[in-house]
Parts: sequence; C-alpha cells; structure tokens
Amino acid sequence: MMSPEEYADHFLENDRQLARVKQNIADKGMPEISIAPGYGRLLTMLVAATKASQVLEIGALGGYSGICLARGLATGGLLTSLELKQEFADVALEHLTEAGYGDQVEYMIGQAVDNLEKLKLEGRKFDFFFIDADKENYPVYLEYAIELANPGAIIAGDNTFLRGRTLNTDKNGPSVQAIRRFNEQMATDERLIGTILPAYDGLAVAMVKTQGK
Repeated sequence: MMSPEEYADHFLENDRQLARVKQNIADKGMPEISIAPGYGRLLTMLVAATKASQVLEIGALGGYSGICLARGLATGGLLTSLELKQEFADVALEHLTEAGYGDQVEYMIGQAVDNLEKLKLEGRKFDFFFIDADKENYPVYLEYAIELANPGAIIAGDNTFLRGRTLNTDKNGPSVQAIRRFNEQMATDERLIGTILPAYDGLAVAMVKTQGK
C-alpha cells in the first residue's frame, strides 16, 4: 500500500521542470535535500494566495524551492535568496533562469545571519519566508523573520522532524534541540498563528499577526 506522501506525489510527478532540477542537483553531486514535491506545490500556493511580492528564502541549494516560490510571486515581485556557497547559488540561478525567473531573484552569499542583519539594517521587509538551511540556527532565523516581516507575512520552515529525530526522546543533539525550540515557537509564540504539518519530513507554517490581533 502506498504511503499518503507517495499517493500525493503521484499527481505531481509530471512537473518536468522540477524533475530536471532534481536530476541536475544529483548529477552535480550536491546534497539531494530539496523540499518534497507536495510541500513545493504548497509554497507556490501560499505565496500566490498571500499575493507576496517580497519573498525571502534562507537556503537556496539548487533552486528547486526557489522555483516553487517564484511561481507564486506577484507581478514584479522579487525573491531574495540567502546561500552560504557561491557554487550552489550559481546552480540555483541557472535553474531559475531556465524556468523564466532569473530577473526576479537576487542571491546574497555568505553566512545567513550576517545577511539577515544586513537586511534588517537596510530596513527591508518581506511578505513570505522559507527557511531550509542549517538546523541549529532555525530559532535565530525565526526571530529575524518576525523582525523583517510585514504584518500578515507567512513563515515556513522545512524538515521539522529531522527524519524522526525530533520525535525521538533519545536524540538530543544541537540540531534536534534547535528544531524542537523552533517547532514550539512556531506553534505557540504569541506573535504568530502557526501549526506543524506532519507529512514528509514535517513543515511548520505560521502567520505573523497583524497588530492588535
């Protein structure tokens, strides 16, 4: 019997563009850790539904999630993507360009925290955030996202189950503890309205509350 994820993915397998991106990532020897197809489709839907024109991605890898985010961008919108490695950003830009979104994305290379602080000092604000980078810094990234958010902005964080380690009380490494704090804050922080979606490897999604609500 198929798992619920396999059943859902069955309807998404005809996306040749994203399939080519995944294959290229594998061929280049890059980590094969792109967002699951079902959640990639969800990102597109959420960005489109919120009419987001300024989207911030933390962790570009090969551009799979970047394409999903860009597909939902409002007309004239911009995807700002933070990536540690220049070579990964180059691959991501290549894929975004092939998909027709090369002029709607900018990459900032280096430590994400440094670039987040730069964005904060510049007074940048965003309508949508996607966090999919080093897990130990998820709580830090979340605080920056809340600070950089327009009222009503959406924040999404991938891999919140860490392949089951988050749920295993015997696992207490730094990444596990950080993700547990992130999950708890996404679901309970008074500044957010959030939840955790339990399919694939877990996705936490929250909306930044408008003032007074």
